[in-house]
Amino acid sequence: MFKVFIDGGEGTTGLRLAQRLKQRSDIELLTISSDLRKNLDARLEKIDLADVAFLCLPDAASREVAEAAKNCDTRIIDTSTAFRCDPDWAYGFPELGPRYLHAIQSSRRISNPGCHATGSIAVLAPLVKAGLIEKTGLYTLTSLTGYSGGGKKMIASYENLHDKELDAPRIYSLGQKHKHLPEILKYTGLEQSPIFLPIVAPYYAGMLVTAGFLMPTDLSLAAIRKLYQDFYRDQAFITVETSEEQPKMLGSNTLAGKDNLKIYICGNEERFTVSAQFDNLGKGASGAAIENMNIAMGLDPATGLEL
Repeated sequence: MFKVFIDGGEGTTGLRLAQRLKQRSDIELLTISSDLRKNLDARLEKIDLADVAFLCLPDAASREVAEAAKNCDTRIIDTSTAFRCDPDWAYGFPELGPRYLHAIQSSRRISNPGCHATGSIAVLAPLVKAGLIEKTGLYTLTSLTGYSGGGKKMIASYENLHDKELDAPRIYSLGQKHKHLPEILKYTGLEQSPIFLPIVAPYYAGMLVTAGFLMPTDLSLAAIRKLYQDFYRDQAFITVETSEEQPKMLGSNTLAGKDNLKIYICGNEERFTVSAQFDNLGKGASGAAIENMNIAMGLDPATGLEL
């Protein structure tokens, strides 16, 4: 049995983490009294006692804790944006290849990917690596998400009040400065940030990230599917739909409550789309954090998760 502490356990990511971890017999979940939740020294004591600590905090608070705990041997998994592009932190996306997996296994500091970034990287990275799209090209990503991705305030605005604007999907981050763009750029291998269209819709959880491309000469949908199958071969958390019969529709909340991600390749002989379907709170947040914890602790990555 090993000890785990969640710093910031009152947010949506922290609550989902606690829900998953409380069901496990191999973990002792350390707690802190409500009056000490903002006491840095008290939280550092818990982190020092833990084998693994999750930071589910705003960026500035995560940086403060990480700096204060810099000499601590506890494995720290940060779920904020603070360290995702920091070379001193392992990037928690093991499906990108052995280098990422080994870094998670060996590092004491792991940064969990963002939800929109997870889908975007899953869609783009295989094509960039294979040289089927130009690194310097300009691409458009559409990411449809449930409102739980916006945290407690957004959840409250959808569930406790009535505003007719909330009854329909809404595009946000229209200034093209979304906080996930730096990690999308870095881990896809692109040299130009994509045009990114995040859309929040009136349902709780689930995400669908889609990009479209012209079909390369002499390739087919089957060849593109095989490319993705080879890239994600033997990955428990990311699978590729192999059926030649294309879905008539793709639901953004189909995998809500699950911790895996599914890739769909659709289109025709002239153009194709690639979609990543997953739960923004699962593979997009807490599920990925637990997957990374399992890998770091030498466990089966799927332990305690819903696939």
